[in-house]
Amino acid sequence: MELGGELTGDLEEEEEREEELAELKESSEIRFAINNYDEIFSDFDPRPIVQRGLSEDFLEEARRASLVKQAGRIDFIFTVPKNARNIKKESIIADRLKKYFRKHSDILDKEKQKIVNQGIWFVLSGILLMFAATFLIFKYQNNTFITSFFTVLLEPGGWWLFWEGCQLLVFDAKKENANIEFHRRMAQTTIRFVSV
Repeated sequence: MELGGELTGDLEEEEEREEELAELKESSEIRFAINNYDEIFSDFDPRPIVQRGLSEDFLEEARRASLVKQAGRIDFIFTVPKNARNIKKESIIADRLKKYFRKHSDILDKEKQKIVNQGIWFVLSGILLMFAATFLIFKYQNNTFITSFFTVLLEPGGWWLFWEGCQLLVFDAKKENANIEFHRRMAQTTIRFVSV
């Protein structure tokens, strides 16, 4: 009898967790409870808030929380104890966060473009080397030592450049998309502070 009651209780708890998760996905809010503003920033960075680096823990938690949300705009809400609030600092922090995410979104866009450009050059260079190897085989039919040597040199080099370029274009550039999307969404978020 008790075992059945435990199973029913476990099932009810599981259903409640699934409902809460569904509600969180539908909601556009991400809430962070902080005791003071320093929790948002790196402990190792002594600069003022306007320049201070963000905490890796904060960034990781923000990334995890944003993954659960539907695509679109996010409301980022910090809950702060009433006696610790400072409206001026909150304005500076909100501006700092938006600038940080906008800047990193731009940096990541440029990095992705570099990867794509490098991939294109690798693919084109690989095709050119394979074309040169094919020309040597077709024109000279590897009758001399030099043509055989260059054919052996150019063909694997061409294939390597071609496949490495495809790797850059298809996989490496795609890896950057999730990171870019996170920073882009965070740059467009509404940041608010509320008292608890």
